[in-house]
Amino acid sequence: MRTEQNTNDAPLNALLVLPHLRVQNANAISSPLTWGFPAITAFTGLMTALERKLGPQAGLTLHGVGVVCHDFEPQVTKGGFTRSFHLTRNPLLQDGGTAAIVEEGRVHLDITLVFDVELALSQSGEVERTLLAQHTGELVRGMRIAGGTVVPALPGTTRNPPRPQLVLLSDAVAERLKQFRRLSRRWLPGFSLVSRDDLLQARQIEMQAIQPGATLLDAWLDLSRLNHRAIRHKTVDEKTGEARETTEWSIDSRPGWTVPIPVGYAPLTALHPPGAVDGARDANVPFQFVESVYSIGQWISPHRLNDVAQMLWQPSHDPATGLYRCLNAFRPSSVPVHHIA
Repeated sequence: MRTEQNTNDAPLNALLVLPHLRVQNANAISSPLTWGFPAITAFTGLMTALERKLGPQAGLTLHGVGVVCHDFEPQVTKGGFTRSFHLTRNPLLQDGGTAAIVEEGRVHLDITLVFDVELALSQSGEVERTLLAQHTGELVRGMRIAGGTVVPALPGTTRNPPRPQLVLLSDAVAERLKQFRRLSRRWLPGFSLVSRDDLLQARQIEMQAIQPGATLLDAWLDLSRLNHRAIRHKTVDEKTGEARETTEWSIDSRPGWTVPIPVGYAPLTALHPPGAVDGARDANVPFQFVESVYSIGQWISPHRLNDVAQMLWQPSHDPATGLYRCLNAFRPSSVPVHHIA
């Protein structure tokens, strides 16, 4: 989130809010190791695609995106501890044979998207901002979000359906915080996904005190599961003097609603020139094989955040290493960034 002061001819800092988007059949398999809510890279990809559709003539530049989830309905079997995805049968082959079933995870979502944007001075008026927000909302309704389809709100669910809006941010810190508090109350009930890299690093230090060879992967796996531990208690019977041993099972507590999440991609090979790899989706751009990068995230109610910058994710790319990483400001700036690839 940018906080510099605006000059008379500089773009204005603003928030583009797309409230309560209903998405059907979004991709629930967010990486080779995780499932559930779509990866944050799906929303940074949406941000890039949306900026291209708007074009430079729109006077809108997108820098970051925040996600608030209001409803999450995975398309899985009901009942029992073990669940499986609802799968679809593909059309028959040309010879009449049965096509193979490819496992696909789907989820229905109700989300609010918050974009950190720079707004041209020509679009700073209230009428211009209203028209631009409506135009942007119409574009998003015709796009895919994490592979899912944006559908209109159910009729009769609300008298005044929320509309997209462009909100100019004040240069004064105190006033900007008031603006965020007013907006965050409109996003309730819901939860915003933020980064908790600090928890991952802290757990690795705790594990290394017991297992010196513990890695970030060990810490990530430890935070990604429910750990049941046996605590032994020794007692002595006062009457017989007999020693007894009992076992009590406990579950490790968690610092909030934490989840394992993919946050980007790390390169596996060098960058191939356009058209050098057969079967690439686009033969006009360079191609590179990559693997997912993982970290720990946390779902937090928006009204518990101090500033909108804490909920925004911004993509970053390191040309030297080829690492594509989504960064979030909720993590304390004094903690170094690590990742698991």
